[in-house]
Formats: sequence, structure tokens, C-alpha cells
Amino acid sequence: MIRPLVLLLCLASPLQAGVREAVEDHALPAFAGFTAGAQALADTAAQDCTAEAVRPAFHAAFDAWLGASHLSFGPVEQQGRNLAIAFWPDTRGMVPAALARLIADADAAIDDPAAFAEVSVAARGLFALEHLLYDPAYKGYAEGSYTCRLVAATATDLARMAAEVETEWRETEAPLLLDPAGSADRRYLSEKEVQQQFYTALQAALEFDADTRIARPLGTFDRPRPTRAEARRSGRSLRNVTLSLEALRDLARALSDQPIPVTEAAFATALETAADLDDPVFAGVEDPAGRLKVEILQQRIDAVAAAVAGEIGDQLGVTEGFNSADGD
Repeated sequence: MIRPLVLLLCLASPLQAGVREAVEDHALPAFAGFTAGAQALADTAAQDCTAEAVRPAFHAAFDAWLGASHLSFGPVEQQGRNLAIAFWPDTRGMVPAALARLIADADAAIDDPAAFAEVSVAARGLFALEHLLYDPAYKGYAEGSYTCRLVAATATDLARMAAEVETEWRETEAPLLLDPAGSADRRYLSEKEVQQQFYTALQAALEFDADTRIARPLGTFDRPRPTRAEARRSGRSLRNVTLSLEALRDLARALSDQPIPVTEAAFATALETAADLDDPVFAGVEDPAGRLKVEILQQRIDAVAAAVAGEIGDQLGVTEGFNSADGD
């Protein structure tokens, strides 16, 4: 199902709702949380890189990433960090292939952080770690083995990227977003365009939740695709949707300077539906009854997007259109 993303069109208005709140109360704390989670993961892996030791910190770091991943503009999109942090969907099986090459070659890049930063994005970040920690192909790797050292190197690289993104948000992106007219960087010509950027991020992330995180395992009625669920190896598929919705609700609240009862109700319904869905990796899509429950969650997320457009979109004076990724 293809739906329109927000096209940055707006009506002239003096209203400048939520920019400071979106930056200071939402974005900066989210990226600080990701830095803390990623650094804790790196510290854990440096002390003990075995899967059993690293898994709890891996989940905490992934949770923190879900709080910030929808803010995919600015520092996150620079230097290919978005893919290097979270290479998914992996439609060609590049992650296992890239990891297999590193291990087969015993690539010395894992011993040099600068060299590892140049390794394929498919062999780095959260999804590479998920394979190493949960895929049966790597089960039982020994402490001190190449695979163990690769886990530690990947965690260190992730912490480096998280810290860089947070620093750039705090020192460069946040000042630009808060005072676009006073910056030499002309990415945003007005505060209204900053509002549009955040609103677009909100709607695009809701679309990603419904049309990628849920639609990929749904597949079709005749051919469901449960193995395409995000982070299924680590049992995070539904958890990722839930955490994304919670983060997006926080952004919606920050963006609005007026009550948003319809949006609040839509988020509450979607989150309640997710909480009631006893299907952590969407395996139930192969059963008609289970499939219906997942489809209902998808519909609830669509309802959130519609509510956001009707309340927050109207407040900001933003209309919907199509972007180049929507197709014909």
C-alpha cells in the first residue's frame, strides 16, 4: 500500500509551534540517550564480548536508537550513518554476506577503529550485531575469538557514530534549527521550514512503521513473509514498532502548541493494540486470525497518521503531496 508523504508546502502564518520543544525536549534528549546506550554497549563488549554478556546492553542500545531513529535528517544522514547504524531492510542478504567475508578473511580492520569505519555498512551497526549475537551461524563463539572481537569492534564503532551524531546535533544542528535565519547554512530559510522538517519526519516514520516494519512480514494473504520482520532474530519486531510509536507520540506532543485530542486518542489506541498483540516477531501472519491482528495494528498506525495530518498538519499549515519514492 502506497501513501503520500508530506510535501513541504505551507500557508503563510506567524505561528511557530513547537520548534524549540522538538529540538530541546525531544531531539537532543533522544540522541543523548542513544549515545549513552551505545557507549554502555561498547563498554560491556570491551569487558566481555560473548553473546550472553552483550545481549542486554544490545537491547538497551537498540531501544535508545528507536527513540531517535525517526530524526533521520541532518547529522544522521551525513556520512552514511543512517545505514551504518541500522542497515534494514536488508533485501539482498548483505549483512550475513558482509560478516561472513570479514570473518573468513580475519580482516584486521577490527583492530583499527579508523579502518573499521570504512568497512561496508552492512557489516556494521545494530543489525550486524544482531546477527552475531543471535544468528545460529555464530552460536557459541568463544571469548577471544575473531567473532568476539568483531562484536566489540562493532559496538565501539556504533558508540563512535552515536557520539558524533549527538555532538553535531548539539553544536550545529540544534542552533541551525532554532535560528535558521541567523545561520550561514541556508538549508532552512525560515522557522516554518524547520516545522515542516519535523512534521515530515513524523509522518514518514509513521509510514515506515505501517508500510515497512509491518507490511514486510505481512506480505500477501497467499504468501506471508514472517522471516522479513525487522530484528526477528532478537525477538524485537513488535517491540520496535511500539518504541517507535512512543517516540513519535513524544514528537507529536512537542510539535503542537495546542491540544491534540484526536492524535492522542489515535496513538493510545495503536499502542494498546500493540500491547495486546502477543506476537513479538509477527509469526502469526501465517495464520488468518493472527494475520488479522497484525493488519489491525497496521490500520491503527494509519489512523495515527491521519489524525496527525488533521490536527498538527492543520496547525502548521502543511498539506500532503507525493514524494519521488511513492511511485506512480
